[in-house]
Amino acid sequence: MILKIRHSQAAIKQLRLLFAAIGLMFCSFAAQALTQAQALAISVGENDDRVAALTQALATPDPALSRLIDALLDDTAKVVSGKVLIVTSDKTTDAATGQETTAPDNAEDIVNNNRLRRELESAKAALGLFSDNVETRTAAITELRASADEKKLPLIDRALAQESDVALQARLQQLRAAMLIASSDRNKRLEAATALASSSQPTVKSLLQGRLAAGVETDPEVRAALTTALRNIESRLAWGERLGVVFSGLSLGSILFLVALGLAICYGLMGVINMAHGELMMIGAYATYVVQNAFRQHFPAAFDYYILAAIPVAFAVSALVGAALERTVIRWLYGRPLETLLATWGISLMLIQLMRTIFGAQNVPVENPSWLSGGWEVLSNLTLPYNRIAIVFFAFMVLILVYVLINKTRLGLFVRGVTQNRTMASCMGVNTARIDMYAFALGSGIAGLAGCALSQIGNVGPDLGQGYIVDSFMVVVLGGVGQLAGTVYAGLGLGVLNKLLEGWTGAVLAKIIVLVFIVVFIQRRPQGIFALKGRSAES
Repeated sequence: MILKIRHSQAAIKQLRLLFAAIGLMFCSFAAQALTQAQALAISVGENDDRVAALTQALATPDPALSRLIDALLDDTAKVVSGKVLIVTSDKTTDAATGQETTAPDNAEDIVNNNRLRRELESAKAALGLFSDNVETRTAAITELRASADEKKLPLIDRALAQESDVALQARLQQLRAAMLIASSDRNKRLEAATALASSSQPTVKSLLQGRLAAGVETDPEVRAALTTALRNIESRLAWGERLGVVFSGLSLGSILFLVALGLAICYGLMGVINMAHGELMMIGAYATYVVQNAFRQHFPAAFDYYILAAIPVAFAVSALVGAALERTVIRWLYGRPLETLLATWGISLMLIQLMRTIFGAQNVPVENPSWLSGGWEVLSNLTLPYNRIAIVFFAFMVLILVYVLINKTRLGLFVRGVTQNRTMASCMGVNTARIDMYAFALGSGIAGLAGCALSQIGNVGPDLGQGYIVDSFMVVVLGGVGQLAGTVYAGLGLGVLNKLLEGWTGAVLAKIIVLVFIVVFIQRRPQGIFALKGRSAES
């Protein structure tokens, strides 16, 4: 009997604890819920009072607060009879309870100035720290870093306590330190300066520079810690800037050698100074534009893959135009370089006017597929655009294909034979006229591929080729006439050199220095980086 009583008492005690826990849980939920008074304090009143009420509500965020902030930013929140309503085109809801209601005629609009909008946007970002989406939390941290405020420190601590991603934990720690750097407590500022020394964010650099301004931070020890942290951050950011310059140089160099690759074949084989090479590239870019419009109109579901169809189309159209030019004009001018230069220059003007007649004088837009939009964030201050990364890989793929064609195929054997000794190749039965046409069409097709690639990083217009023809000739002459390896080295070298000099001297002076360097180099080594090999190379 005594045992039964004891068991009953234990059971009653457990039930009491359970009900108490449930009661506490409901109380905590009720404490976290947005009240009518809080919604009204956030929506109307003096600016300082509204900001204070918003900060207080952020300490216990809930979905109702998120809805209210969105409504205030979208200007759909109204106030009437001490209540805040969210009025949209289809329904009206109470901002605090979320219950649907009717919209009264006397509801007043809520006015938010620029300061309040900044606070609301910051609060919206703070609420994003508790999202289930990692990208949303990452974007929230990035936005909060731009407006670090010690008042949001409890919210950061709460987000840090429940954050499971290690990388985001580190970023939250740095965000917390950025908020403490302006604290009135000297020890907190010193701790924050030490914590920020491991950062590599440009925003943290700007924050430290602001703290080190005259009259801001007066404590000598804290200033020394801030100076050390700033020096460490600048060292890390310098690497991002250097890598960015190198990538920009490689990107420009890959474009240069892709443009010059076709010219190297034409100029090296036939000695033709083709001033219309840039316009053949422009034709490839317009072919890409036409394919894009065709996919948008007839195959909208496959629009992201239009570039895969545009590549062979750009090559084929430019190659056909090049073959037609060689058969009708250029074949009659071999051995007369001045006449060839003047004739191809006239052809370039005709092609420019033809494109203006067909497509108009204004530039036409060519969109990137979704998988070529955006970029890869390598460092905090270094983002590599996907379209430029793709162009670098595309240029090297074209180079590999041309190398295989020239060195591993029968056509390539004939091309090399005609290049080295045209007379002997003709005596051996090679149809040199046909090889000239094939080679010129190949070079023109490669120019079309260059135009297809360039359409992904800029607008397409009739004057697209004019900005690359001089640079492509410089690449060909510097690398060695008819030498693919020389074209690659010269293109990449000039691209990197040009970007390095731009950072020191500016774009115009950098071009002049590069031109002077090429002139001096050709004076010392007329054959270029790589010289032609063959019986008639010297001739």
